[in-house]
Amino acid sequence: MIRCDVVIIGGGAAGLMCAIEAGKRRRRVLVIERSDQVGKKILISGGGRCNFTNLHVTPHNFLSANPHFCKSALARYSPLDFIAMVERHGIAYHEKELGQLFCDLSAKVVVQMLMDECRQAGVRIEVDCVVSGIERTSDGFALETSRGPVDTSALVVASGGLSIPKMGATGFGYELAKRFGHSVVSTRAALVPLTFSENELARYQDLSGIGLAVDAGCNGGRFTAPMLFTHRGVSGPAILQISSYWQPGDELVMNLLPNVDVLEWLVSRQQSRPEAELKTVLGELLPKRLAQRLCELAFDSRPLRQYRAVELGTIAERLQHWVFYPNGTEGYRTAEVTLGGVNTDELSSATMASKKVPRLYFIGEVVDVTGHLGGFNFQWAWASGHAAGQVV
Repeated sequence: MIRCDVVIIGGGAAGLMCAIEAGKRRRRVLVIERSDQVGKKILISGGGRCNFTNLHVTPHNFLSANPHFCKSALARYSPLDFIAMVERHGIAYHEKELGQLFCDLSAKVVVQMLMDECRQAGVRIEVDCVVSGIERTSDGFALETSRGPVDTSALVVASGGLSIPKMGATGFGYELAKRFGHSVVSTRAALVPLTFSENELARYQDLSGIGLAVDAGCNGGRFTAPMLFTHRGVSGPAILQISSYWQPGDELVMNLLPNVDVLEWLVSRQQSRPEAELKTVLGELLPKRLAQRLCELAFDSRPLRQYRAVELGTIAERLQHWVFYPNGTEGYRTAEVTLGGVNTDELSSATMASKKVPRLYFIGEVVDVTGHLGGFNFQWAWASGHAAGQVV
């Protein structure tokens, strides 16, 4: 029989941060991780270099049925707090773009840092450990695990979401929440490539590999970033970002030339290159194969001198409001995060504690808080883990 003050189910970013903070408060902490090592998603994040936070974190970078819920935890544990830990461990890092911070070397150094902090705080970690049963007791919780029974005063669920099942993701946290009387906001894949129907693929599939900067908009979300055509649809940072806002049946509206006054540019080209065909001129700003395809789909490619002013206006309008019709996503297989999760109305925003079950906590991705691309989800993991670790 293992007896402890705090059991944390899940050895990811949020779980390890919670363990560190609780351990510092001299709590006897046990982290249970079902896979063979902790921090697996940390290791693959950011192309293996871990985009561990973002300098420009605000509550507006997060989606939730309750957009105010994340404010308290984020305010009390900021990117600068995590950066201080990184610097204390001598980890070299750099800002890639838009406030995104990456390790200079491997993401392994972040996992090692968290492991070192856990050791210093006296945290016990069990990997390859499966929880098969959980019951409430008069003074906490009794767990059945593959390492034997465990009694604990408090239980923290940091089991993550459904994204990247090959890394061991399951719906365990959601099932546990429901069992203890919590509701779960409908979940779906987020920060994920979008797919096209056969008809839409017929238009664009042979453009696979072509990329360009776009401004993507859907349901109030708008992001300017690179987009990439794939053999199944579209991907790239702009698409991953907007996928959190897109739902089946929605159109995706793209400005294909977000930094150009397209009409003014076309008029100037008509004056300077009247004999040049439209596809040739568009190929100066867009990938040539894409320019040709757009002309095939929507515009006659004639010498510019043959276009009337109103026609150039229509072309400019279409290029800045080009519509794609996705029919789905690549799903949890490639999704970076899970949208939705444990209903935040039933949790304390200050402590992550359940309002329904004493001494039960939910942190990280399992909660209905989902960040934008660029280090925001890690910051939520650190902040929510820290919030629970301060009181559990």
